[in-house]
Amino acid sequence: MTRARFARRPVLLAALGLPALFVVGCADTTRRTGAETPAPVAQEAANDIVLTGSRVTTPNEPAPPPPPPPAPAPIMMSSAYRVNAPFAPHLPPRPMTGRDRFTPIKQNAFQRVAEAPVSTFSLDVDTASYAFVRASLNRGTLPPRDAVRTEELVNYFPYDYAPAKSAAEPFSTDLSVFPSPWAPGRLIVRVGVRGYDLTRTTRPRANLVFLVDTSGSMMEPNKLPLVKQSLQLLLDSLGENDRVAIVAYAGQAGTVLEPTPASDRTRILAALDRLEAGGSTAGAEGIRQAYALAERDFDPKGVNRVILATDGDFNVGITDQDQLKGYIEAERTKGVYLSVLGFGMGNYNDALMQTLAQNGNGIAAYIDTLNEARKTLVTEATSSLFPIAKDVKVQVEFNPAAVAEYRLIGYENRLLAREDFNNDKVDAGDVGAGRTVTALYEVVPVGGPRTVDPLRYGKGAKASAVKARAAELGFVKIRYKLPKASTSRLIARPIPTAHAARFADAPRDARFATAVAGFAELLRGGTYEGRFGYGDVARIAMGAKGADPFGYRAEFIDLVGKARAAQAMPPLVR
Repeated sequence: MTRARFARRPVLLAALGLPALFVVGCADTTRRTGAETPAPVAQEAANDIVLTGSRVTTPNEPAPPPPPPPAPAPIMMSSAYRVNAPFAPHLPPRPMTGRDRFTPIKQNAFQRVAEAPVSTFSLDVDTASYAFVRASLNRGTLPPRDAVRTEELVNYFPYDYAPAKSAAEPFSTDLSVFPSPWAPGRLIVRVGVRGYDLTRTTRPRANLVFLVDTSGSMMEPNKLPLVKQSLQLLLDSLGENDRVAIVAYAGQAGTVLEPTPASDRTRILAALDRLEAGGSTAGAEGIRQAYALAERDFDPKGVNRVILATDGDFNVGITDQDQLKGYIEAERTKGVYLSVLGFGMGNYNDALMQTLAQNGNGIAAYIDTLNEARKTLVTEATSSLFPIAKDVKVQVEFNPAAVAEYRLIGYENRLLAREDFNNDKVDAGDVGAGRTVTALYEVVPVGGPRTVDPLRYGKGAKASAVKARAAELGFVKIRYKLPKASTSRLIARPIPTAHAARFADAPRDARFATAVAGFAELLRGGTYEGRFGYGDVARIAMGAKGADPFGYRAEFIDLVGKARAAQAMPPLVR
């Protein structure tokens, strides 16, 4: 960080009402990779509210004369990059993904149990990666590798785990062990969790603030227009006791709708309909105002949540991920949570939105179609909005008498230190009502085909302790807090060594989840899958599809075929 850039930080923080001291130790990780294209200013209708870079126009004042329409702006990329090969002129242009931003992922490698027997991670319920992968494949393009988060693809699908017993004991667990379909001699350990389901009559009241990005980058049909349709669908999931407010932001931020009963649909829909796109993106100021509105109408017995709908292209005010993360962490402690709905391609900032959602105790979803909006905000509205547990962590200890090596499939950005598991001050993922969550390990049994040579001078576990637990592959612990609690509770179960003799004998849901995980790993390069390919994924998924009332699994099988035919984006070279 340069001295000049550091000097600007207190000014930026002041815009959010934070002390300048907060910048100490922060790193600027969000960097623009493309030149800004001037956005056209939309002409205002008589009853429209338009947020632009300079003002908010309301129905109570006459609209200013519209400016002359700007000349069409070319698609621009950073001068540091060029496209290696142009799009074929006879084909419709595909959306450029050179400026989409994702957190780099380093795939989990195999660990030797004798050296590192314990694996700890935060449970993840986000699904944004699956929807982005689908949108890319539907455009005939393979997604960037860092856009593929294996656990989010696996957890996009509901699984038929036994229901939890009560809100006081909010989780059921489901363990299964079966042969790996891509590596003879290895096993897959499936850890399944299902949260307690709430009904409309038992769930708490919702105090929601819709925070809508109305900047110029949101003009495209799959952005602001889809945001409006998505939030209209969400209203169908709310009850008469729930309340809704709307804040919009572009160059400035402003309240579009004061807290309003969800039953007043006409007023809420009219406010949504008046939103128009135009101007720059003062996202941090919008977040600040949305939190202030949520706190003003705070319900100590309810769920207080800001729902941010954006492409993540913050370019005015505070844009640094670490600074925004610190602000959202502070608001989280007050009981106001943040969920993020991502829209669009081309300058989609997934890295920022993941940071905001993970530190705001909320979900991160990517909305590419109206059907996806319906899945997230209607079909799964209860699990998306109403948590039954927070700071959910998983720790697995493998038995060196039974397991030589293991690797956690996915969850690379959710790994925790071993000591974090018992530390209630360490934040982790939240699980919503009725949600199913799955984690998969690939293990090498003792005597199986090793991937790492054993140490010549390594020390093993004591023979007496190993012998006493020879019937266990390992031990699973799940630690969680109830929504209003500050002290965690513990669930613990052994993983038996008994397992299905053939992959085909594994539970149907376990086979389907493994097929999805294999698909994600192939999209990322297939480091550990050997000769396993897309055809194997399709075969397993079709054989394990089962009941598919919403068509999610059939759609996945179709995507596998598209991945086989998709062409990678032309590389960006300096």
